[in-house]
Amino acid sequence: TVDDICKRGKTPVFVGGTPLYLKTMLRGLYFGPPPDWEFRDTVELEAERVGLESLHARLAQVDPLSAATLHVHDKRRIIRSLEVHHLTGTPLGHHQSHFEDARPAAECHVFILGWERGILHERINDRIDDMFRVGLQPEVEALLEKYGSLGRTAAQALGYREVIRHLDGKLPLSEAIEKVKARTRQFARRQETWFRSLTECRRVEMGEKSFAEIVDEMVAAGD
Repeated sequence: TVDDICKRGKTPVFVGGTPLYLKTMLRGLYFGPPPDWEFRDTVELEAERVGLESLHARLAQVDPLSAATLHVHDKRRIIRSLEVHHLTGTPLGHHQSHFEDARPAAECHVFILGWERGILHERINDRIDDMFRVGLQPEVEALLEKYGSLGRTAAQALGYREVIRHLDGKLPLSEAIEKVKARTRQFARRQETWFRSLTECRRVEMGEKSFAEIVDEMVAAGD
């Protein structure tokens, strides 16, 4: 699609909020082997038994490069790193190091729209309230009615996991809403960490600027 746009003398514009896809576009990415759910379930049980600190220490023994970049409580990525080593015999950090060639921001036209932390949290909370108000719970109910259950990844998605627990009688609705807000705030922090790790990105502070002013600022910086 990008090649087609460029051949027509136009400039492709990507808009989105997923740092992993952005990194893939800028540098490429090692996707690795498909998931081994039996291995993951085993490691999940191990994490419950010995704790994430011990799991992180285990990763440091087989993949010190990945362990050095992962927070001790980042269970999902710790398990994935262990899984890749288990399946390939090679540390994930070694695979990924081939895709770490970075460029300075001045050579790229990549902009991150940044909000002050307190305002960002207010916007997240308002967005979650809107999600429930316009029908997140009926959406999940309809999916469960149609398919019986959701896949592992979908069932863990922000909002879906909490609504499913509510529908199972394990979580009051008010508590489910607060948990979605908390998980989304945590997710936003992880996104900000991703963006900071990409030297190609320039942060544009939102503040009181109009959208037109923000666009002008990005266009001027890209010239």
